[in-house]
Amino acid sequence: MTQRSERDGGHAATAVLVLEDGRVFHGTPYGAEGETFGEMVFNTGMTGYQETLTDPSYHRQIVAMTAPHIGNTGVNDEDPESSRVWVAGYVVREPARVSSNWRANRSLDDYLKEHGVVGIATPGTRALTRHLRERGAMRAGIFSGEALAPVGELVERVRRSPAMEGSDLAGQVSAAEPYVIPALGEKKYTVAAVDLGIKSMTPHRMAERGCEVHVLPATATAEDILALDPDGVFFSNGPGDPATADDAVTALRGVLDAGKPFFGICFGNQIFGRALGLGTYKLRYGHRGVNQPVQDRRTGKVEISAHNHGFAVRAPLEGTFETPYGPAEVSHVNLNDDCVEGLRLIDRPAFSVQYHPEAAAGPHDSASLFDDFCRLMEEKGA
Repeated sequence: MTQRSERDGGHAATAVLVLEDGRVFHGTPYGAEGETFGEMVFNTGMTGYQETLTDPSYHRQIVAMTAPHIGNTGVNDEDPESSRVWVAGYVVREPARVSSNWRANRSLDDYLKEHGVVGIATPGTRALTRHLRERGAMRAGIFSGEALAPVGELVERVRRSPAMEGSDLAGQVSAAEPYVIPALGEKKYTVAAVDLGIKSMTPHRMAERGCEVHVLPATATAEDILALDPDGVFFSNGPGDPATADDAVTALRGVLDAGKPFFGICFGNQIFGRALGLGTYKLRYGHRGVNQPVQDRRTGKVEISAHNHGFAVRAPLEGTFETPYGPAEVSHVNLNDDCVEGLRLIDRPAFSVQYHPEAAAGPHDSASLFDDFCRLMEEKGA
C-alpha cells in the first residue's frame, strides 16, 4: 500500500527513496525533481544542515537527517563550507513550511532546487535510520517526477550505480589550482594544506592562529609540498575509500621523511594511518553528526565532536606499535564503538584525528587541536 505523509495532504506519494536491498520509502519531492544515486547515510545533527550540504566529504552520498524538522532557519551566504552543494540527494522528515532567521536570504527548498539536488520528504526517516543501522550503509536512489517507474525497475537502476567501497573521489572535489588563505593578523607560520575535500572553516581556524595557509590540490606530491618550505603540513577531510589514495599516501610519506610537523583530520587521519603501515576498513554505517563522544587516551578527557566518515583505521588500541617512523599510538578512541579516532607518532611531530575540530557545524570542544599543531611548528622552528 502506498504510504502517505502529512505534508502531501493525503495524495499518493509522488517521490520514492529506493534502497539496493529493495526497501522503499514513499514521500513527496523536496528540492529538485528527477533522479539521483548515491550511498545512503544518515546524519544525527540537529543543526548545521547548510554546512552538511556543502561538505565535500558527502560527495556521492544521499544524506538523511534524523532530526525531524529541517530548514527552520533557511539558508544564508555565510555558512557554506565550499562553493557548491556536494550531497547527491537529501532526505528529510518534515521540511519547515516557513524559514525564519535574520541571516536567511532564501529557503532550503529553493537552495536545493538552485543546486539541482533531488530530495524527498518522507515520514519514514526513523525507520530508514534503524534499517541502515541494522543492514549497513548501501546504495540508494531518489526518484520523482518523470523519473518515476515501477519499483522493480528502480531497484535495478540503484544496483547498477557505483558503490562507495573502492571509489577514488578526492580528486573530484579538490581545488584545481593552489590558492592562499592569509593569516589573520601577524603571520607566524606557513602551512601547506593538501585539499582532499577541505572545508572552508579549516584553513580559517589556522589563519586565526597566525597561519598563512597554502591550499594545494589533491594531486600534490611531496616535492610540491616541500617546495613551499612550510613550517607544517596539513591533510584535510575528503570523500571516498582511503584504500584507493595511494598517491596521497606516497606524498605524506615524503613529508614524514622530511621531518615536517604534520596534522591530519578525517580522510587525512586515514591517509596518515596508511602511511604508518596500517590498514583501513569500511564501517557498517559510519559516524555522521555533531554528538560523538571521543576520549583522549592520554588525559582521559572526553570531548563531544563532529564527524563525517564511513571508513576507519585499524590499529592496536592498547600500548604503542612500531611504524617506519618509530613508535606510534592510538591517541583518541570513540566511546560508542571503540573506533580509532586519533593517531600520534611518539618521537616525531605528527598526529591526526578522525573527527572535525573546525566545528562547522558542531561543538568547539576540540578546537585546541589547532593550537597543538601550532605548538609543534613552534617547537620545530625553535
